[in-house]
Amino acid sequence: MSAPVFSTMGCRLNAYETEAMKELSDAAELKNAVVVNTCAVTAEAVRKARQDIRKLRRTHPDARLIVTGCAAQTEPETFAAMTEVDVVIGNTEKMQSAVWKGLAADFIGDTEAIQVDDIMSVTETAGHLIDGFGTRSRAYVQVQNGCDHRCTFCIIPFGRGNSRSVPAGVVIDQIKRLVDAGYNEVVLTGVDLTSWGADLPAEPKLGDLVMRILKCVPDLPRLRISSIDSIEVDDNLMMAIATESRLMPHLHLSLQHGDDMILKRMKRRHLRDDAIHFTQDVRKLRPDMTFGADIIAGFPTETDQMFENALALVPECDLTWLHVFPYSARPGTPAARMPPVDGKKVKERAKEMRKAGDAQALLHRAQQVGRTHHVLMESALMGRTEQFCPVTFDAPQREGDIISTKIKDHADGTLLA
Repeated sequence: MSAPVFSTMGCRLNAYETEAMKELSDAAELKNAVVVNTCAVTAEAVRKARQDIRKLRRTHPDARLIVTGCAAQTEPETFAAMTEVDVVIGNTEKMQSAVWKGLAADFIGDTEAIQVDDIMSVTETAGHLIDGFGTRSRAYVQVQNGCDHRCTFCIIPFGRGNSRSVPAGVVIDQIKRLVDAGYNEVVLTGVDLTSWGADLPAEPKLGDLVMRILKCVPDLPRLRISSIDSIEVDDNLMMAIATESRLMPHLHLSLQHGDDMILKRMKRRHLRDDAIHFTQDVRKLRPDMTFGADIIAGFPTETDQMFENALALVPECDLTWLHVFPYSARPGTPAARMPPVDGKKVKERAKEMRKAGDAQALLHRAQQVGRTHHVLMESALMGRTEQFCPVTFDAPQREGDIISTKIKDHADGTLLA
């Protein structure tokens, strides 16, 4: 093996940062290494990271094995103690060219086993701007990192640090390059996207950034925003939703639950009615809007009635795309000290919540039959609508093109064109 092998777990931001690490390691001429970019969102994610590290060591017995990412940031000693691991580097360090040059230079030397600094001391989001990754149709632009909130179940602020924003001018310059390179859709991404701008001069809001992008990059066909906290949505973002057809009608909401007591115990900043009113208000402005949501099932102290309240929120907010997480205790978080729900019941509730999400997604697909959509092609035979619903074509199309097509049917989780 010569070029490094990368293994990525967790969120889209991790995938984005893996692309940055590939560029940094290539520039440093790092050879014969395996890099594992870990996730810490659940205890299961950390367990899987350890499992994958062992498998990768067996597959690449002679390579240097480097572990980074959120789990490495929050539990560096855990991974450094694994016999399979050579070096652990933090989330800040993994974005530094000097670190990769050091790893390459000391490849057979005595590199420090743990290179993890205090993530809370980081005040800037480094401008590692990756001009597109994944498919040739859609590019992801990191505009924010970290989180200032302290939800009781979440370890991520301790893996990512406090909220930091990329200045609007830097973001716009990158998006212009992406459009020049032929990308038809850009997705803004971050850890707590709606906190963008709070650390910048004049404290602009996410809506200000969206409006500036659409104004300054008129040739960008489609702009999409990733997961947001609905309670932080500003007036300009609502205006963009109402007036800008190039902003895609799909919002993924960080809701987490649908019962007020559980939301308070999670230390969320919204209540059940806030979520309902937000989705109703947005649909008045944009009737074709679809919503996804993150939902945790089996949070500590969750009773049957509390779960039913969460379950009922799915049709009440007309949520279409659910990411359901069975609660997993993270040591060091307040929720881990709360009375737990029986593990079997947690799994049952997560299964029931996923079933409710599947029913909503099926309803959405059925409603699209006979309608015309503008589909961004991700491959020759598959693309996605404005609402991010997958569409399968019976004849090849050019990847990256936006195809106007009438939906003739739906089957097996996809629309048929």
